[in-house]
Amino acid sequence: MKVSIVGTGYVGLVTGVCLAEKGHQVTCIDIDDEKIGKINRGIPPIHETGLEDLLKKNIKSRLQATNDLHGSVLATDITLIAVGTPFDGQRIDLTFVEKVAQQIGQALKDKPGYHLVVVKSTVVPGTTDEVVLPVLEKTSGKKAGKDFGVGMNPEFLTEGQAVQDFMQPDRIVLGGMDEKSIDTLSRLYEQFAQVDKLRTNNKTAEMIKYTSNCLLATMISFSNEIGNLCSTLGDVDVVDVMKGMHLAHYLSPILPGGQRVPAPINAFLAAGCGFGGSCLPKDVKALIAHGERAGAPMRLLDAVIHINQEQPKRILTLLKKHFPSLKGIKIAILGLAFKPDTDDMRESPAIPIIKDLLAQGALVKAHDPVANREARRYINDDRVNYTDELGEALSQVDAVVLVTRWEEFRKMPDLLAAMKSPPVFIDGRRMLDKHAIAKYEGIGL
Repeated sequence: MKVSIVGTGYVGLVTGVCLAEKGHQVTCIDIDDEKIGKINRGIPPIHETGLEDLLKKNIKSRLQATNDLHGSVLATDITLIAVGTPFDGQRIDLTFVEKVAQQIGQALKDKPGYHLVVVKSTVVPGTTDEVVLPVLEKTSGKKAGKDFGVGMNPEFLTEGQAVQDFMQPDRIVLGGMDEKSIDTLSRLYEQFAQVDKLRTNNKTAEMIKYTSNCLLATMISFSNEIGNLCSTLGDVDVVDVMKGMHLAHYLSPILPGGQRVPAPINAFLAAGCGFGGSCLPKDVKALIAHGERAGAPMRLLDAVIHINQEQPKRILTLLKKHFPSLKGIKIAILGLAFKPDTDDMRESPAIPIIKDLLAQGALVKAHDPVANREARRYINDDRVNYTDELGEALSQVDAVVLVTRWEEFRKMPDLLAAMKSPPVFIDGRRMLDKHAIAKYEGIGL
């Protein structure tokens, strides 16, 4: 198929590159000429594992980038909307979605044949049918269902492994206003023959996305609440508690041959210093607000957000066990991105942790394998010494705080053991063996 995708963020660019790899002719559309230039030169504007190789492979053959939305819609069979939907504290901001829908509608006015418009952005239930569809009809002067179709196709991409998630999906949700819309959308995924596909209406497709993310966030906050209780009770380690829970057959089923297979979702049942990123915090808050407006308070999800907002403060509590005053204490923060294998700093727990340390008068060093540059946009403070070298981050510090689970940090026990006077180590992710580090503190311990 000939596909146009509006927006070249994580979702739009990964979707475009992967669809091109699957044989579709793809045009990525953005208003940022610098990003367009990079993409057309085979340079991804974001850090994502495997993305650069596929981009270089497909650019100029099955993939191109442009700022010409009107021409791209006329030249393609289907247009995906993959622009941002930030949350302002009350509701998601549909400014970008509505503007793009207007531009697509204006292009449809000049297009003689059938065209499918699909919302890929995460939007609250009802948005596709009640906002996007009417805008398309108004600006095009045409009738949805007759002249064009409208669909909703949520993404389930995990940053850091988004390419793998797209190429090897666990499910594909095909939302549409009618059967023709869904049939057209299903053609886009014909090469994913072995993948479970759910055909449904647009509103249900939107709800599936939010429900999926809210479940993951709930599991994390549940684990953190258990971890906080373990540390309060004493003589209980949340790591052992979670291991015992993971052995339940519904979390780690035993195959007929006797092999135990841990479920991937167990990764979300682990205590740490909180979740972040562009999806979980925003989506949970947006659904809470949406539920309130609908007259259905989301009390469980309210608690999920409250626990997560408080969790980074646990790091200061652990530090103050060793340093009653943090003024002048030299502290290294290891990991700045909200998760490994990405440079995304949005809602990262490292941000409130560093800000709290600075407020307490601590001297902060910060190291991340790829996110240092991005981190400076969020914490541009001369009191933070960003370093690209792990060894430099560890030099002459009183304490080390691990915030992100980068594989590079697995060598920390050896690095600390080689020091004449090793610093206090705070494991904010319970990533390392507590017995392998002399001065070890951890969440839920």
